[in-house]
Amino acid sequence: MVLQVFISSFLASLGFAILFNIKKNKLWLAGLGGSIGGVVHFLCVSHGYPEVLALFVAAIAFSLFSEICARMERTPVTTFVICALIPLVPGGGMYRMMVQAISSDAIGALHIGIETLSYAGALVLGIMFVSTITKGMTAFTKRSVYELKKDKKKG
Repeated sequence: MVLQVFISSFLASLGFAILFNIKKNKLWLAGLGGSIGGVVHFLCVSHGYPEVLALFVAAIAFSLFSEICARMERTPVTTFVICALIPLVPGGGMYRMMVQAISSDAIGALHIGIETLSYAGALVLGIMFVSTITKGMTAFTKRSVYELKKDKKKG
């Protein structure tokens, strides 16, 4: 089952990478990022974690991978993050919410809508968590290098 999730997430991310005109050498990395997120999500859910936590952990996993790949390939992080995010986007929840709204079940639509927004929020928080940490680390290392150069000039 994990292999099936890996392959389907990989193909979904790869398809969007092609759609976004990502260069050949980065296509496979974009697909791999999506499969990492899909597999981590599947493993968390299969071990009994709540859906929101599973999405948060999966977002952290594919965001870390995306940050590393972006540095290696010298390309913007969004190149990999957006493609990796696609298999986890809760589009089905929005569809079910609209079905409930059309069938005049406002309470059901509201319940599904809030649940779907919490899933999307967990994904956003996971991405922001990794992005904030890497930006802080980058700023710290740049500042340290700048101070070393400054001290070298004085001495």
